[in-house]
Amino acid sequence: MKSILVVIFVSLFSLAFAFYAGVHSVEIFGVNAFLICAVIALLVNWIAFVPSAIAQSDKYYDSFGAITYLSTTGFAVWAVLEARGEIDTRAIVLAAMVALWCIRLGTFLYIRIKAKGGTDSRFEKIKKKPTRFLAAWTLQALWVVLTASAALIAITTTDPKPIGVFFWIGLVIWVAGITIEAVADAQKSKFKSDPDNKGDFIDVGLWKWSRHPNYFGEITLWTGVLIIAIPVLQGLSWLAVISPLFVTLLLTKISGINLQEEQAQERWGDDPEYQKYRENTPVLVPMPPKS
Repeated sequence: MKSILVVIFVSLFSLAFAFYAGVHSVEIFGVNAFLICAVIALLVNWIAFVPSAIAQSDKYYDSFGAITYLSTTGFAVWAVLEARGEIDTRAIVLAAMVALWCIRLGTFLYIRIKAKGGTDSRFEKIKKKPTRFLAAWTLQALWVVLTASAALIAITTTDPKPIGVFFWIGLVIWVAGITIEAVADAQKSKFKSDPDNKGDFIDVGLWKWSRHPNYFGEITLWTGVLIIAIPVLQGLSWLAVISPLFVTLLLTKISGINLQEEQAQERWGDDPEYQKYRENTPVLVPMPPKS
């Protein structure tokens, strides 16, 4: 019952958020486009849930996260073209940024999960319980709606603005963020693929400057997206500021740093080298190590 209530609450929250935040979005079928994006996000994940629950498999969970981003962004672009007959530069760039990010991250996560034998420890227990598994898929839809909100709201706005300083500042920040994230992921994958590093913690490359540089990159790139969107935000569409705030909360307090720090402490807590690394290396924002 608790899981069913979670599904209902998360679904209603996603739709309500999109309804109000998308008040200045173009309308399709008499409904604001951002709200339809939220409906698509939920439907994509619910449809994917069915075969996954039958097979009790989480193999494609992350892949469908990427598909959800592509589906909602693709619809947003189509909605603008259908409603206005043209699409502005800001919308094109934001759509491309979301697509590039989710294709890169989705591919990386798929390769990683495949290397682990097609299973994720996060779902070891819940994938055997349909209602809890459904809640996880519904939460993924909410993740997409909130994280991509600034981009989707800006893409579907009824009042596009000329490109200005916010666009270029946001673009630079986004490029820096996705570069940091991609480099950090690549460095960690290379480190783990080396048999000589089996069982060791990574402290090279960007990981020498931050214990979680990939998460810093993720937060940074969505901040860049919000900055690009700022000129077209008005009224309730300012709810889009939740995008980088939600990503930060998710990665620092819910399913990112806190869990990984706990796991690392369990694995290497008695290792003097790890304790030195932990003491001298910032947890998130990259900075030169203390020593």
